[in-house]
Amino acid sequence: MTTDLYRIAVIADIHSNVAALEAVLADIAGQNCDTTVNLGDIVSGPLHPRETAERLMPLGFPTVRGNHERQLLTFAVPDLGLSDTFAMDVLTGEHLAWIQAMPERLVLSQGVLLVHGTPSNDLAYLLETVEPEGCRAATPAEVEDRLSGVDAAVVLCGHTHLAREMRLADGRLVVNPGSVGLPAYQEAHPYMHRNEAGSPYARYAIVEKRSDRWHSEFRSVAYDWEGQAMLAEQRQRVDWACALRTGHV
Repeated sequence: MTTDLYRIAVIADIHSNVAALEAVLADIAGQNCDTTVNLGDIVSGPLHPRETAERLMPLGFPTVRGNHERQLLTFAVPDLGLSDTFAMDVLTGEHLAWIQAMPERLVLSQGVLLVHGTPSNDLAYLLETVEPEGCRAATPAEVEDRLSGVDAAVVLCGHTHLAREMRLADGRLVVNPGSVGLPAYQEAHPYMHRNEAGSPYARYAIVEKRSDRWHSEFRSVAYDWEGQAMLAEQRQRVDWACALRTGHV
């Protein structure tokens, strides 16, 4: 990647919600961005895995694989969770080849690093910390430790579905754009916790370099989340239906 970038749309955690993706792409089209990047967890989910892949494949966005892409490529089918199993049942070899070509991390020009979780672990949180009591915002010291040895002006991460930014003492900017397609979920690792956006909007971020300093803007986009919640219910995923309607688990 050699093109200088100044204004970047950042999407992550689409999770097969092509309706939310379409709404976000339409919003991005009016934002005068130089490029759009994708931070992974793209097709896993009970909604539209195939359609999501086929919408994105021709666009050629710089994209890193998430933990769910890794699981689709490496887990035996009986070991996959419900969302990955649904995706695997409808994806073709062409879709899986597209996923296979995605790197685990990617560096763009001007020192912009794309990861899914942290630079070293697609299941770890970068801007959050999970404790027995639940999930909280990470401290600057925790984030700096997780970025030890990473030379990047901007680190773009996903995985937690929570829109958040942190500017470190040395000026580095870390941004999670939130989730395009799934605004809440419950997770048992390393302790039971809930990550909840609190509303059903599709989310993404824009990072922009102005006067040699990077800034971020978070955007929330309305779409037909009721239709997607009804589809989730038809596919016996009441957990997804609640999250899609409310942004809560």
